[in-house]
Amino acid sequence: MNEPFKIFDNPIKQTVIKKALNQKKKYLKKYGNDLHTIYHLKETPHALLTPALGIYLLEEGECQWEAKQTNPIIIGNIRMGYGHYRISLALASCARASGYTPYWFDLPSFKSTTGAKIITHLNSLYSLGSRWSQKYSVFNRFYWEPLNYEGFKKLSYNASDQVMSTCFTPIYHDLDPNIPFIATHVWPAQAAIHAGIKKVVNVIPDNWPMALHLAQGSIHTTQTYSATIGYKLLRGFDGNKILKPMKDEDITFCGHYVDHELVENLVHDSMRRLNRINDKRAKRILMTIGGAGAQGHFYAKMIQELLPKIQSEEVVLFINVGDHHHVLTQLFKDIPQLNEMKPTLHQAWSSTLDCVKEANNDHIKGIHLFYHEDIMEAVYSTNILMRESDILVTKPSELSFYPIPKCFVKRVGGHEMWGAIHSSELGDGSMECDSIESANQMMKYLLEDNTALRQMNERILELHNQKLYHGAYKAIQSCGKIKE
Repeated sequence: MNEPFKIFDNPIKQTVIKKALNQKKKYLKKYGNDLHTIYHLKETPHALLTPALGIYLLEEGECQWEAKQTNPIIIGNIRMGYGHYRISLALASCARASGYTPYWFDLPSFKSTTGAKIITHLNSLYSLGSRWSQKYSVFNRFYWEPLNYEGFKKLSYNASDQVMSTCFTPIYHDLDPNIPFIATHVWPAQAAIHAGIKKVVNVIPDNWPMALHLAQGSIHTTQTYSATIGYKLLRGFDGNKILKPMKDEDITFCGHYVDHELVENLVHDSMRRLNRINDKRAKRILMTIGGAGAQGHFYAKMIQELLPKIQSEEVVLFINVGDHHHVLTQLFKDIPQLNEMKPTLHQAWSSTLDCVKEANNDHIKGIHLFYHEDIMEAVYSTNILMRESDILVTKPSELSFYPIPKCFVKRVGGHEMWGAIHSSELGDGSMECDSIESANQMMKYLLEDNTALRQMNERILELHNQKLYHGAYKAIQSCGKIKE
């Protein structure tokens, strides 16, 4: 990149670019320079995703790839926690419902590439930071929160990422530049722009504007109006300095990114929840462990508080530990009574489907644990369990935007707090409960005060009528707005 370098017409200091170029050189020296290597692709069906969502995986191949399916769309993503995968599944689901064939393009899965090695390294650091933030309050207060809240907000941070993401372009060689490319993390979007892809949509997560998520040259989509304005004005991206704004064609508000099958069945599922309240049946709680596996100890203390209600069959508990076997093991250590309760462990996908069917037939009780080695099964199991649950317990990340009553536990990073703020003000979720005591109080309130839970479901139905949960469809539609 040559000077002057600008982000949306805002000049970036030469010292920032020089530092970014030096960092890029270090990565290429450490992980190998494959910028002139030609990689090929192949498409492969996935045992779960292809039958369920029509998704085909793009993997490293031996010859030039051309899409075999009709009306293709590329879903560019990475695993950084579960949130970006979750948005990818929502987009793929709505893309298929809109007549596209989604191709899953996961940059770290191409393990031989330099880009994959860089992303894996950075993701491991992020996961470690997430876990430490829950374990060490001093680390969280003085490093992790400021980094996630203010550090990632700086325009200089985005400039550095834009330089680094040029390292990811070799794996894009086979992609037809005219096939729509929709990314659920900024790095695949930035790399797509560098690689000459003409139709790039950059799907922004969260509700706290950060320069981290900018991919200049793409259409940026948002889930909330406040985030749209924050990004449009680049507000706070260079301290108190007033920056030149993004153009109208650079950004669009879409609404919440939610899977087609959840939106399509929203009214039915909400009415079933309301009927369970009216009939005074057992309330179903779904607890989800995030992609970094950072909530295990917090949830253990909440589960202990719920045990009497589970024993009296007032509550059914679903616990999805994702692909974190160590969390599963730790739960049994933290909760001695768990073995006595004889929870049902679901590890095979067929077992998870059987449990969902049992819940759908209203023959469900006790504690059900879900652990899947396959990352897709780990993430998607929450989707199908949500439809059979009354309350979702989660940190305020991407699940903040889903149409189910929510109890929010302590965040992992300052940017996540705005998901809980947004949901609590909409009325479809609680405020953030950052201590065990406040989380248990909120759970007791939701379980025992039927008015509160009933109102959340009614708000979800009202918001559905406003098409707030249709954001994934609208993000897909944004692909058609890009000028070739």
